[in-house]
Amino acid sequence: MRINITSVFVDDQDKALRFYTEVLGFVKKTEVPLGEARWLTVTSRQEPDGVELLLEPDGHPAVGPYKKALVEDGIPGASFAVDDLYAEYERMRGLGVYFTQEPLDHGPVITAVLDDTCGNLIQIAQRKA
Repeated sequence: MRINITSVFVDDQDKALRFYTEVLGFVKKTEVPLGEARWLTVTSRQEPDGVELLLEPDGHPAVGPYKKALVEDGIPGASFAVDDLYAEYERMRGLGVYFTQEPLDHGPVITAVLDDTCGNLIQIAQRKA
């Protein structure tokens, strides 16, 4: 068993695609029209055949309260690994990304939390050697 696809609920698929590709650096993998929405996935440049992230519309009635509660409590909806957290933090800040948590050293891992502009908090994390 392995993880194939995981989701992040987004309030606007076009805005999410721009943010996840142009800011976070993922690449579009799949785009299939499904009525008003699309099956829209991105993947890592380093692992193009790896796990896909579905940019899933947040239209279900349960999603709004769920996302709101996570953001209010400062809980990230997803976590992405980076090789150099401090460099990524500075690069993204230069692009205007808003961080709700600046880099924080937790011992074996360093984390930071950002706003993805689509209703989610996203954690970036670097494991220390």
